[in-house]
Amino acid sequence: MTARPPIPAEHTLDGRTVVITRPAGTGSPMARKVRSLGGLPLLLPGLSLRAVDGPEVAAAVRAALGDALLVFTSPAAVRFAARLVPLTTQATVLAVGKGTARALARLGIHALVPPGHQDSEGLLAHPALAKLEGRRVALIGAPGGRGVLRDELAARGARLREVHVYRRAAPRWQRRQLDAVRPLPAESRVLLSSAEALENLRLGLPGDVFAQLRRAVAVASSERIAVAAREAGFTRIVIADSALSEHLLAAAARP
Repeated sequence: MTARPPIPAEHTLDGRTVVITRPAGTGSPMARKVRSLGGLPLLLPGLSLRAVDGPEVAAAVRAALGDALLVFTSPAAVRFAARLVPLTTQATVLAVGKGTARALARLGIHALVPPGHQDSEGLLAHPALAKLEGRRVALIGAPGGRGVLRDELAARGARLREVHVYRRAAPRWQRRQLDAVRPLPAESRVLLSSAEALENLRLGLPGDVFAQLRRAVAVASSERIAVAAREAGFTRIVIADSALSEHLLAAAARP
């Protein structure tokens, strides 16, 4: 696999606090990158990911591996599916974004990625998904979400199989995490790549904590997330090139 290009030297965080809202238990790699760029990481997860397992789910994944096309919706989908069965397949494998493709590459699986925007709409523009009438397509992920892939793949005539290997839930925060947000400097950056995570923060955090969070600069992974941030009350928003950590941190380093 090609090595990732380093974040340019000018993209330093210069002591800024960076709030990491990735799912509980997954933010440590990002925190290390923040420190390496001279920032102060603050872990405030917006989601909790929980396995959906059992023999019936493992059997569904095995069946999906025999389909013509296999679509993974997130790195978590890869991780939880691989816990159930070895992901050995002759299918054409697609990933919603480069982060998901990297998770598959670590398992030795090459995945096609969106030619443009790293999201569901971007993936639907891939030529591999252009002609699906009667073809078996498996969608590996979690229930809920926007349903863009599910609806459009079905509309294109795919014989669609959905396999839910995990589910998303609201996280539980510790008092020390909430206390760390209350004095958050206004020039801090809040990394946002999930509208659902943002909504959990808005609804679940104490009012004074979320109000302080909104005073910071939101770093949105896309225009769609920027709209959600604005609706949640953020007034200063920068948009990253994608949800990849290097793109989010490059945007967080902007003046």
